[in-house]
Amino acid sequence: MSTVEKEIRKRTVGSSSSPNYGIGRGSSIIGWGSSLPDLVVTNADFEQRLDTTDEWITERTGIKERRWGGTTCSLATAAARSAMEMGGITADQLDLVILSTATSDQTVPATSALIAGELGYSCGTFDLDAACAGFTYAFVVGHSMLQSGLNNVLIIGCDTLSNIIDKQDRSTAVLFADGAGALLIQATTGESCLRGWDLGIDTSALHLLWCEKQGFITMEGKEVFRKAVRATIESANSALEQSKLTSSDIALFVPHQANKRIIDAAAQRLNIPEDRLAIVLDRTGNTSSASIPLALCEAADQGRISKGDNVLLAGFGAGMTWASMVVRWGK
Repeated sequence: MSTVEKEIRKRTVGSSSSPNYGIGRGSSIIGWGSSLPDLVVTNADFEQRLDTTDEWITERTGIKERRWGGTTCSLATAAARSAMEMGGITADQLDLVILSTATSDQTVPATSALIAGELGYSCGTFDLDAACAGFTYAFVVGHSMLQSGLNNVLIIGCDTLSNIIDKQDRSTAVLFADGAGALLIQATTGESCLRGWDLGIDTSALHLLWCEKQGFITMEGKEVFRKAVRATIESANSALEQSKLTSSDIALFVPHQANKRIIDAAAQRLNIPEDRLAIVLDRTGNTSSASIPLALCEAADQGRISKGDNVLLAGFGAGMTWASMVVRWGK
């Protein structure tokens, strides 16, 4: 039994991993928004300065282009503002703002404080770092605060990974990029939008993906691939089990946008067909905390999700953290 399987089994047996949402205060997703930098970096751009080709990058990652530029504060602020406008919520109505990021603009204060200065809110706010799994972590934490009595919680996922990659390193420069996505969730008297979730970490993979302060991302790609597929499948199945659902009940699967081969392998093992996948990787690259909300927002904007649909979000990150949740869609 793998480390991930042991940890999931240990936590599923107890009550801490099986929250009984839907009793008492309900919740709903009422707004969403995304933001990408203007600069588009194509595979052809890398062909001109690195020992690589568009074919090599596309075959191994599924990425054709990515966006670089902006700050974590500026991108997160833009995504947050769009979500608030859609939800009809002003800054003074927010009760909590959580920013999921591994690339804060400075050590202190937290980047969420800088966003507060831009948007004008004065509610509680903090940064959360669980690498590429962070957005789902932030959603689960924010949702628990709705259950505790808050009314409006804003969840933002944003990373500017172009600042921490060696742009001469073919193994990482072609993968990582910048972007932001946000969801606004609100307490209601109906059912809960969060149907089940699973969070965890496998510390045996700590050495596979890391970045020291003032340094660049270092990654052992083959081992990350192997562990990422397993973690995504097992965590997603755990979230489905808690939700009392199967993959056939899922209208849309939104995986972490790290690598198309990882996504395809996980979807196949979960028995989710390609027409129920949300993919933006080919145009955005790996944006860490922003990748899931970026894919989710695009699917919502395209009308691929209807009210009452079950949406599965699953991902993994450095650590190796993993996170999955099933949400019921609908304003």
